[in-house]
Amino acid sequence: MEDFHGPHLEFPKEGHAKIEWSKPVGRSVAFRVRAHTCSLEPTTYELCVTGGLSHIRRTVRTADGDRVRESRWMRVAEAKLLWDALLEGRAR
Repeated sequence: MEDFHGPHLEFPKEGHAKIEWSKPVGRSVAFRVRAHTCSLEPTTYELCVTGGLSHIRRTVRTADGDRVRESRWMRVAEAKLLWDALLEGRAR
């Protein structure tokens, strides 16, 4: 059973893949969050889906406000693989 707050990320593994994070491009004004990490952490991740495409959104909360970045948009199946790698420490 998934934790109410969302899962915690495993520590990055040696040689993990580097996700390229960019400023949000505003490609879609509405999307569905299919999964998310623990919202109690200062950095959270969301797996977002819309119109057959998906991306991962990273939010870093600081005293100066939230800083949001996104992975590239990709097919849903590809994003799910990347999401799993993120959770397992194989990507960051």
